[in-house]
Amino acid sequence: QVQLVESGGGLVQAGGSVRLTCAASLRSFSSYPTGWFRQAPGKEREFVATISSGGGTTYYADSVKGRFTISRDNAKKTVYLQMTSLKPEDTAVYYCARAKELYLTTSSPSGYRNWGQGTQVTVSS
Repeated sequence: QVQLVESGGGLVQAGGSVRLTCAASLRSFSSYPTGWFRQAPGKEREFVATISSGGGTTYYADSVKGRFTISRDNAKKTVYLQMTSLKPEDTAVYYCARAKELYLTTSSPSGYRNWGQGTQVTVSS
């Protein structure tokens, strides 16, 4: 079972930056794409970004494109989400998850498994 643990969330002012970390406990994690999602109170979980196993391909939600950057360090079994120019509407619990299949880079939550417990990001105006 792949365990994923998110960290790095917190309270930040609008316009600020935060880097989230997703750490995995299983070697096979590095062979699969990884995604970041977020869920605000009363809303459905939504796609933020995904990255291929090798890190060469990334996709972003339109709402974060140009502000967020996803990256990974397979030697450390870690995926990062660098968030800049944060807005109050970025406030949510952020989750990482591993793709169900090799080479699957999708924005649908159903394409992922092994969800972490999430980390709260709160952006104050």
